[in-house]
Amino acid sequence: MESALTLVIVPTYNEADNIGHVVGQVLRLPARFHILVVDDASPDGTGDLVERLQKSHGDRLHLLRREGKLGLGTAYLAGFRFALAHDYQRICEMDADLSHNPADLPRLVEPIDRDIADVVIGSRYIGGVRIMNWPLSRLILSYSAGIYTRTITRLKVQDVTAGFKCFRRDVLEAIDLDRVRSNGYSFQIEMNFIAWKKGFRIHEVPIVFTERTEGRSKMSKAIVREATWKVWELRLRSLLGRL
Repeated sequence: MESALTLVIVPTYNEADNIGHVVGQVLRLPARFHILVVDDASPDGTGDLVERLQKSHGDRLHLLRREGKLGLGTAYLAGFRFALAHDYQRICEMDADLSHNPADLPRLVEPIDRDIADVVIGSRYIGGVRIMNWPLSRLILSYSAGIYTRTITRLKVQDVTAGFKCFRRDVLEAIDLDRVRSNGYSFQIEMNFIAWKKGFRIHEVPIVFTERTEGRSKMSKAIVREATWKVWELRLRSLLGRL
């Protein structure tokens, strides 16, 4: 299904400096690629900017405005529900800060089109480390998170917190989205783990991740703490059959 409609979900909070570039690059891809910006009432006018861009991009650019800063996980869940309410067969996630290259999106979708995967992750750690402009401390934290998560959950994914990925529609239909409660980077771990436990095929493709040059990172100690405890919760829920 190489022509299957594909939705790229991009959560935003104060991304006015970047979102125009992201939208432009995604919409230069083949017409099957649409984009949904989920904006958390950005004070810098990100939502207003996207609304103006909609006038020149027709039905390929969508905007979902939310009433406040509600978090990454709930933004993706809102995007998933939008995709399932429409005719999208491939649903992708991507950051708004250009750390993910929109030109790599077709490489994420291809293994699903070829029916060799159900979830595809743009991985920073397949075949070596491909991260640009990160301090060593951030790299160690991210890489260690993968080891920690794999040890506890047995999840066979190298880049467990990657936010550049694509789902086959069937995967999201099989997951009870109301039970997904993570709201930081552990959201990625939770979605990967549930998909894996439900028997879906997860495939990683190598990408180059470049740290943002505009705006501020959303990483915080609270996000790290949530991910630390979430893996134990997921292991317990799995043992109890409550995924």
